[in-house]
Amino acid sequence: MTKPHFGVMVPQIKRTWEQSEAATVEFENLGFNSIWVNDHLYGPQSPQIPMLEAWTLIAALAAKTQNVEIGTLVTPAGMRNPQHLGKTIATADHIAGGRIIAGLGSGWMPVEYTNFGVPFPEGPARARQLKETVSLLKQMWNSDAPVTMQGEFVNATDLVTEPKPPREVPILIGGTGKQVTLPLAAREASIWNNPAGSQSNLPENINALHASMDKINRNHDDITISQQCLVAIAPNEDEAGPMIELAQKIFGGHMGDPTGPLAITGSPNRIVDQIGKHLELGCTMFMIEFFGRDTREPAELFAKTVLPQF
Repeated sequence: MTKPHFGVMVPQIKRTWEQSEAATVEFENLGFNSIWVNDHLYGPQSPQIPMLEAWTLIAALAAKTQNVEIGTLVTPAGMRNPQHLGKTIATADHIAGGRIIAGLGSGWMPVEYTNFGVPFPEGPARARQLKETVSLLKQMWNSDAPVTMQGEFVNATDLVTEPKPPREVPILIGGTGKQVTLPLAAREASIWNNPAGSQSNLPENINALHASMDKINRNHDDITISQQCLVAIAPNEDEAGPMIELAQKIFGGHMGDPTGPLAITGSPNRIVDQIGKHLELGCTMFMIEFFGRDTREPAELFAKTVLPQF
């Protein structure tokens, strides 16, 4: 069985740079494999909520860490000029020494596009925009010749990207759309991420991904399956119960059902069992949003009691 990969979401909303930095350094010291940044220009609930910009934050965190991989969960393909995005990611990967994972999706929050002067197409068009962006980025990072691409959304002529990323940047594609997103992930992604709100539907979403891979004769093992997940951990079930209730009240369905069949909540022993259910399905990568005011505390409990089991 593939050894599981455990990543942690960086505290970013209503947090200072110093808080994000301190948490990231702690996560790396605790032995987590990766750190992840939300890519929103506004807090999801309101534009007034303070929110650090993702790729600026990643570049800074890359310079403050040594071993963890660093990625976005996820970057909306149409929220930035795609050529500039490709150059930004290549530069961040040099700062990181080859540890960047490019997490990409279609986006869903109109105001963070339109308030920054960027069009917000309808859903099917955003999916096509994601497809074009992935194609452009791969050419930018891998082609020795200047890149020319004229598409519905991407218009590049004689585009040169130097220096190129120091490694082949893994592309993570997040989302569950069966018409475009999953077939695109099946063809182009190194990692496919099931969003937290779809955690209970992980089995059927994996089946849909694999069906798309079968159509192009791609081996299922070529794509790592990951799950964005809320983790509410406490030393025992008695202490975990009120925490889970509060998480359900605060997050609702946005971060999935903390009482659902695959929810990674409860005591360390129960959490080990819940992770095991994911592994049995073929999901070996976890992007964890720890529940707590200071997420370093539950991360430390997880590192001491759960990580050694794997």
